Amino acid sequence: MSEPDVVREGFVVVTGLSGSGKSLAHRCLEDMGWFCIDNLPIELIPKLSDVKALGGPGLAKLCLTVDVREPKFAERWPAELAQLRARHERVQVLFLEASDETLLRRFSETRRRHPLAGDRPLLDGIAAERELLAAVRSEADLVLDTSEWTGQDLRDELWKRFGDATATDRLTVALVSFGYRHGLPPQADLVFDVRFIPNPYYVPHLRPLSGRDQPIKDFLEQRPEYAEFMEHLERLLDFLLPAYRREGKSYLTIAIGCTGGRHRSVGISEALQRHLGEKQVSASLTHRDCDRHHA
Repeated sequence: MSEPDVVREGFVVVTGLSGSGKSLAHRCLEDMGWFCIDNLPIELIPKLSDVKALGGPGLAKLCLTVDVREPKFAERWPAELAQLRARHERVQVLFLEASDETLLRRFSETRRRHPLAGDRPLLDGIAAERELLAAVRSEADLVLDTSEWTGQDLRDELWKRFGDATATDRLTVALVSFGYRHGLPPQADLVFDVRFIPNPYYVPHLRPLSGRDQPIKDFLEQRPEYAEFMEHLERLLDFLLPAYRREGKSYLTIAIGCTGGRHRSVGISEALQRHLGEKQVSASLTHRDCDRHHA
């Protein structure tokens, strides 16, 4: 299979069969930085096109999701698409579909009503929509069948085709050092307790310092527990981060905790940030409790 054409900016239209994944595609494109509008009345598409033509911040990547929820959509779409293509150099129409069996299962699982079924059997509504959108499908630049896809499969395909070339890392990693005496960070996904490492607080000349200072870092690196722990932690995160990315996780907060949040957790989180940087993972770092008053 050849590599897909990649669309980094322009005008993307998402359409297709109900239950095929349009809502998920809409959210995914939003996550990629596209300005997305859902279910815009067909009469307003020319006005939106005018705004797009003016350019300006935030309009380089514009996405419109349209479908049979708009009663006049199928009838008027060929003319509207022709106008869009005349006004804009790059218009990409994405049509999503799935097999009848898959659509029946998805509607059954979600208990949603099909927009064209009414009082008829669900399969009749699916057939009517497929026939109504046949001309729309024929005008599409890209048709994706999601019958055998999970939600993550669809996200991955859209990232390949519409993702920003500069957004190489879809997982945003945040490191937080904290002190248990002040409570757990509520946003933490992974929490590591480093209170088993000897505490520099009980070394008089180290007590006023923090884990950002070199004497504290030297103290930690001289502890055999520290070296073994860092080896295990780094190997664990080297395994976990790619796995989280594959499953589509967008945000990961890693919390490192010691008693007061000033010495051990600070030094270890800074060392961990350096390790992630060496692995080409950009991670923000917050020392939540480091500058609190410590008696």
